[in-house]
Amino acid sequence: MNTRTPVSYVSWVMWAVVLLALPLGLQQFGNGWVRIADMALLYVMLALGLNIVVGYAGLLDLGFVAFFAVGAYMFGLLASPHLIENFPAIAAMFPNGIHTPWWAVIPLGAGLAGLFGILLGAPTLKLRGDYLAIVTLGFGEIIRVFLNNLDNPVNLTNGPKGLGQIDPMTVMGHPLSRKIDMGFMELPSVTLYYYLFLVVVLVSALLCLRLEQSRIGRAWMAIREDEIAAKAMGLNTRNLKLMAFGMGATFGGVSGVLFASFQGFVSPESFSLMESVMIVAMVVLGGLGHLPGVILGAVLLSALPEVLRYVAGPLQQMTDGRLDAAILRQLLIALAMILIMLWRPRGLWPAPEHGRVMASDKGSA
Repeated sequence: MNTRTPVSYVSWVMWAVVLLALPLGLQQFGNGWVRIADMALLYVMLALGLNIVVGYAGLLDLGFVAFFAVGAYMFGLLASPHLIENFPAIAAMFPNGIHTPWWAVIPLGAGLAGLFGILLGAPTLKLRGDYLAIVTLGFGEIIRVFLNNLDNPVNLTNGPKGLGQIDPMTVMGHPLSRKIDMGFMELPSVTLYYYLFLVVVLVSALLCLRLEQSRIGRAWMAIREDEIAAKAMGLNTRNLKLMAFGMGATFGGVSGVLFASFQGFVSPESFSLMESVMIVAMVVLGGLGHLPGVILGAVLLSALPEVLRYVAGPLQQMTDGRLDAAILRQLLIALAMILIMLWRPRGLWPAPEHGRVMASDKGSA
């Protein structure tokens, strides 16, 4: 039976109109604002992937940025002249260069990142809490260090110099790096990428919603609440944990592919520990295990540093330059997060199920 009301359909249409018109309005103030929206969508996808691991399965992962890096570098190697310039055998096989299409690279990025996720999850199955967090943190740093040093004796990643001249995404024969002139309006590159990212994020959110409502999603939540009880009920917690690591990592890999194409350049500096911490903060701040809350947290924390540039600049001038603007922005972000967590300890938009359970427990007591 269809339970949708006319009001719900109207709200969906309104949200669709807002999302489609957002970059057109932002580009009136400059392409920099559209670029902020693009990066926010990438972080939404990363947060959705980490939410599978942390929010659904309850496994604290502080090295999620490693899967982001795997996807980005894989696309960088398959869509840039780096391999041609450093490996004569590959140059002989591809005399016109390696220009892998996006429809082939995105599944490859998801698969490779998922494999890395399983490799991370396999030796950590018996770890919990802080111990799991430390191991995953080390995994993320190991990947970054490898990317930073795999330029000698065989130059695979170009070390700290990174990979450049990465091909842009091409849709229906049109590279997204070129603007589209519609006569009455121009759509710059950042706006075209916005619509591509929006489609991928909507598909990812739909997949996460279906996973949450599936038997696998309910099994993950059972493990999150009480792993011993879940195992006693016959759940194969080992395979379910590996599946959570693998599924979450695929979202990071796809996001990395899109990031590399959007930037046209990747380097190890983009995949630091701070990025992992920020992605975890997005999931926790928005509301663990609740898709709307996770999306809200990702949008706020990805856009907040850029918006605070306009606050940190005047404050720096008031102190005659004694305070560095970047450090001041980090301080303001930390203060904002502390205030929000004190005000909303379960996140800005927590899952309603938790509230109902707590209320029923108080009533029975």
